Amino acid sequence: MQLQLYRHYEPLEPDELAFLKRKEAKDRTATYRIVRVLMIFCFVIPYILSWFRATNGVPDPFSYQWYFTWVFYLLCFMAVCVYIAYHRTMRKLHLDIRNKTKTIERTLITRKQYVPHNNTYYFYLNSPTKLSIEVSQGDYYALDKGDEVNIEYTTYSNLYLGYF
Repeated sequence: MQLQLYRHYEPLEPDELAFLKRKEAKDRTATYRIVRVLMIFCFVIPYILSWFRATNGVPDPFSYQWYFTWVFYLLCFMAVCVYIAYHRTMRKLHLDIRNKTKTIERTLITRKQYVPHNNTYYFYLNSPTKLSIEVSQGDYYALDKGDEVNIEYTTYSNLYLGYF
């Protein structure tokens, strides 16, 4: 049984928007912490390299020009890496918060699985966005392979919000 891909957009509920804002705040603090550590490395690594230059007998191993040139290159490299990381993750989250929309997609259950180790139930889906979801025990026994289930996720960052 083939199901044509069906998606539509709805506004985010207040609790879902609050979840996205909490996630954005947590991710932002983690990003700032990583940037601070990388900036320290950008200043420490050229200093360590200067000591290696001194042990190799290079004349004027602690040159200001050499040191700040390498600090500049490392800061530029770090800035490009941070921009790419922001563009791939945080930017999409900001778009979700700004637009306040979620996507609802109708999918088919392709397989059911029970994991006895942690007593959880899963549906495998034919969705291009979400391959499997954890479901309640009641839904696991009520729905069968080939049944339709609707999943909700954020429009841009594809964060899973739930199913019905």
